[in-house]
Amino acid sequence: MNLSEINWDFNEAGTWPTPVKAVVIAIVCILVAVGGYYYDTADQLEALERLEQTERDLKSSFEVKQKKAINLPDYKAQLEQIEDSLTEIIKQMPTRSEVANLLVDISQTGLASGLEFRLFRPTDPVRRDFYWELPINIQVIGRYEELALFVSGLASLPRIVTVHDVKISPVSQQAKGETSDKMVMDATIKTYNEGEQGPAPAKPQQRRGRR
Repeated sequence: MNLSEINWDFNEAGTWPTPVKAVVIAIVCILVAVGGYYYDTADQLEALERLEQTERDLKSSFEVKQKKAINLPDYKAQLEQIEDSLTEIIKQMPTRSEVANLLVDISQTGLASGLEFRLFRPTDPVRRDFYWELPINIQVIGRYEELALFVSGLASLPRIVTVHDVKISPVSQQAKGETSDKMVMDATIKTYNEGEQGPAPAKPQQRRGRR
């Protein structure tokens, strides 16, 4: 078959040899297929991929929520325990009227432990999330075991009392030339009050004394 003898006029395509017709039809089909892919199928494939990703995300989210739903009774039980613990803690907070008595209890605990107070100064209340914090700056002098007894006594009080910023040093560092087995302890004692209104600000005071 001589290709130069073929009339390539498209209007005369019916006279083309069968092999030529087959090749032309194949090329047209390929072009149509490629065009259809880029103009239609490609967008559909991208949409399908997005839907598959959405499906995976939804499955993952469902699994997480399912696990939470299964553990919901345990979460509720834990929440009840936390609420009960919080209620007990709140009960241990002194009321506004009890703060003054608690300050006396703290100072008496120190004196009963054999300590000498150089400083006992309540400061202004500090507002926290749902309670008020009442810091008390103290400086006491005593032997190491007396200091330990004092801290232990504070922990045994019926109301919540915590000790912060503890600094202990020998008395000889505070007064040159003085030799003693006594120690000086500077610390901040904190108690807490629950309610919208905090305890009345205590006036700064200094106390000296010994049992």
